[in-house]
Amino acid sequence: MAEQDIPTTGREWHLAARPDGWPVPADFALVEAPVRRPGPGEILVRNAHLSVDPYMRGRMNDVKSYVPPFALGEVMDGGAVGVVVASGAEDFAVGDTVLHGLGWREYATLPAARAVRVDAGLAPLPYYLGVLGMPGLTAYAGLLEVGSFRAGDTVFVSGAAGAVGSLVGQIARLKGAARVIGSAGSAAKVATLVDDYGFDAAFNYKDGPVAAQLAAAAPDGIDLYFDNVGGDHLEAAIGALRLHGRAVLCGAIAQYNATGAPAGPRNLALAIGKRLRLQGMLVGDHAALQPQFTAEVAGWLQDGSLRYDQTVVKGVENTVEAFLGLLRGDNTGKMVVSL
Repeated sequence: MAEQDIPTTGREWHLAARPDGWPVPADFALVEAPVRRPGPGEILVRNAHLSVDPYMRGRMNDVKSYVPPFALGEVMDGGAVGVVVASGAEDFAVGDTVLHGLGWREYATLPAARAVRVDAGLAPLPYYLGVLGMPGLTAYAGLLEVGSFRAGDTVFVSGAAGAVGSLVGQIARLKGAARVIGSAGSAAKVATLVDDYGFDAAFNYKDGPVAAQLAAAAPDGIDLYFDNVGGDHLEAAIGALRLHGRAVLCGAIAQYNATGAPAGPRNLALAIGKRLRLQGMLVGDHAALQPQFTAEVAGWLQDGSLRYDQTVVKGVENTVEAFLGLLRGDNTGKMVVSL
């Protein structure tokens, strides 16, 4: 697209109302907005792929957190990759492909310093929103750095068919785990975990109590739990963790839409006698791992030892439906919107 082909307006999603429990389509509005030409040091990007992620649900609440909430009546944001269509910055040329944080829209004008050039020849562009992006680094850093993974560990991953969990289990296997166990929300996902991702065991958490199913899959207990769910999964993991076990607290999707008290854990006192370590994580704390992470994961992708899946929804007008589908668990792997 030449610079003169840039439209005067583009579509973007605004938060129209703060959700009460589960978000509904009426909480969002698709708005036609002016496309602003870049000033000095800025670039204009035509977004090609947008990310929708579980953490975005928390930003829809007007509460203090590690990132500011979305503002009512204003455009939302999130990870995106796209093509530079106009540049006022020396370091970026028209045609460059970049990763940035102004998703949920067709066109984004932003300071060049907030964009990272990515190589479309190394991997497909959507991969930089998933396996080579924030979810991938979350899995890598959470397992290896926060979780202090050791070869021979028995590892349990909740939300194991999602963007982060599917990578955690595979990285654990590649790094020498004794046993990798995952939970997911359908029989098809359970089959994918075992047949495609190489998990040693997996179960559908809807089939019965999580604690009982985990005990059957890991009768001798677990050493490391990667938590994407919270609630009854975290409670079950605390019960199953062995002496000096570790839990990486990455997400709590089970309670993101809850309006009542959380389901647990009710057995936190076990952490005392077992000397457990339960540690929360935010991926932004682990940026120093980025070069090592990119090199190692790109190598696994190229030699076929790591499997990566994504669920693609087409059209900016379907971004909200993709996000709601993510919260329902409709995705296997990373959920991406392609424009």
